[in-house]
Amino acid sequence: MRRASALVMAASVLSSALALADERDVWMFAQWAGDHQTRPFREMLVNARLYGIVPIHQLLRSASDWKLCRASPFAVPPASNWPAVRSTLSLLQALGDQKVLGPFEVVSAYRDPGLNRCAGGAVGSAHTRAFAVDVLLPAWADPNPLCRFWQQHGQAWNMGLGRYPSGRIHIDTAGYRTWGGDGSAGSSFCSKPR
Repeated sequence: MRRASALVMAASVLSSALALADERDVWMFAQWAGDHQTRPFREMLVNARLYGIVPIHQLLRSASDWKLCRASPFAVPPASNWPAVRSTLSLLQALGDQKVLGPFEVVSAYRDPGLNRCAGGAVGSAHTRAFAVDVLLPAWADPNPLCRFWQQHGQAWNMGLGRYPSGRIHIDTAGYRTWGGDGSAGSSFCSKPR
């Protein structure tokens, strides 16, 4: 019995280590948060009943190129973006509730315009003007249910859904649109009904 418990625990530790796609973990976030005001943002999430939809250390990750750009690893979106934060988190909650989106990790969310420019983000990116998340799915996950959801319900959610050559998937509620690796709708994995 002990051996079985030890094996389960070892497998759990191994799988959680493999799932970490980004070095910006809880410990790094705690160090950053000690010097940055996050309480009003957290309170907004609690009041909206959206706290915990995405772990806070992932929800506040800035661009993945933060080191290259000599920027902060985390960022609190300005209060003017908070309605979009609530909208995007509500969408993520609905995707989870409907089993459209299984396990995922947010690797990039709000970016200030300077970091977005340095990281090669689109001009007027939803990461800067509203609120967007770039997520990584496990290698075994099928992204096609996201396409079907976007095709059937995306317009009602004002959902943006894109997929980059890296495999990352972009989700926002800043406009009904889709795109693929070259940035155009024609290259989207959702452009044709599936």
